[in-house]
Amino acid sequence: MENLSYYEILEITRDADKTTIKKAYRAMAKKYHPDKNQGDADAEHKFKLCNEAYQCLSDDEQRSIYDRYGKEGLQGMGGGRRSSGGFDDLGSMFEEMFNGFGGGGGARRRKNPADMEKYPLDMNVDMHISFHEAIFGCEKEIEFSYKSSCKDCSGTGAKEGKLSTCSQCRGQGQVYMKQGFMTFSQTCPACHGAGSAPTDKCKSCRGDGYEEVREKVTIKVPKGIDTGNRLRVSGKGNIGKRSSRGDLYVTFSVRPDKHFIRDGNDVYIEIPVFFTQAVSGDSLSIPSLTGELELKLTVGTKDKQRFTFRNEGIDDVHGHGKGDLIAQVNITYPKKLNDKQKELLTKLQESFGLEESKPHESVLDSAIEKMKGWFK
Repeated sequence: MENLSYYEILEITRDADKTTIKKAYRAMAKKYHPDKNQGDADAEHKFKLCNEAYQCLSDDEQRSIYDRYGKEGLQGMGGGRRSSGGFDDLGSMFEEMFNGFGGGGGARRRKNPADMEKYPLDMNVDMHISFHEAIFGCEKEIEFSYKSSCKDCSGTGAKEGKLSTCSQCRGQGQVYMKQGFMTFSQTCPACHGAGSAPTDKCKSCRGDGYEEVREKVTIKVPKGIDTGNRLRVSGKGNIGKRSSRGDLYVTFSVRPDKHFIRDGNDVYIEIPVFFTQAVSGDSLSIPSLTGELELKLTVGTKDKQRFTFRNEGIDDVHGHGKGDLIAQVNITYPKKLNDKQKELLTKLQESFGLEESKPHESVLDSAIEKMKGWFK
């Protein structure tokens, strides 16, 4: 990467506009950022090269000189003059990309440690239900554990709630690291941005700041729920320092059915049909979500042909109508034939006449004659 041009470092063409350059730099900076590649000297070096390339190519004057004379041409500008606009752009870019890893973090007001929660108040549990329960709705009991702020330490995790300044960040809530000409900050891993830490751990919660409580709740699962859908149970989440309680979210996973295949609110079912039934246009009784339906085959039904039954699918979970049931025909053929069956099939074929019973002859005869002419 050392010997690559600035364009090759950012993986762009020489005619790339500023928007393309900035987009490419964002992608490369995310890929090689030191905070995401801790201890990787190669990634750190590539990150510096990406910065160097962007500083040059984002400045019209520097880029013009670089395009004509290469890196040597920039040496007369003190190794590449850095415009103030470039620095402003980099600063805002890193603040957006890394959510405060770049400059600007120190200007944000840090919250009072006593008010900061050690955990989110909203919580999630996963629930597996059957296809039948998802289609028709049901009631389910959930047993789960939620966090409740420790009363003995007021949720701080410290004995008698007494906190001292964090020794690692010295109360700043941020730790800083320098990369070349840029300084980056990130949330202190010791105090998680609070700027303070327990002098002694609370014996009741062992420094966690909360206790785990088991609870049961019965929820009503609506008709039409699908995998990935979430249901909110108000006021059943974690309890914070000020006794406020979040919500419980239930994320569903629906087990597949043996016969029915779901696609949104539509349901598919495969119907095995013997070839004589397809040829004659037979009528079949097929299962649906609510009972039996009559499937009337057309004469000469084709393999994989689909028949749609309107409004026989799944109720939309939001009440927006109902899907369809789609029956797909899978034609089956006999694996073996006895002499009697072969005789009957021959008679049946002959009854249709030569033109209809042997369509390949009328279609391919001319092609065969043409092919013979190739070898004369």
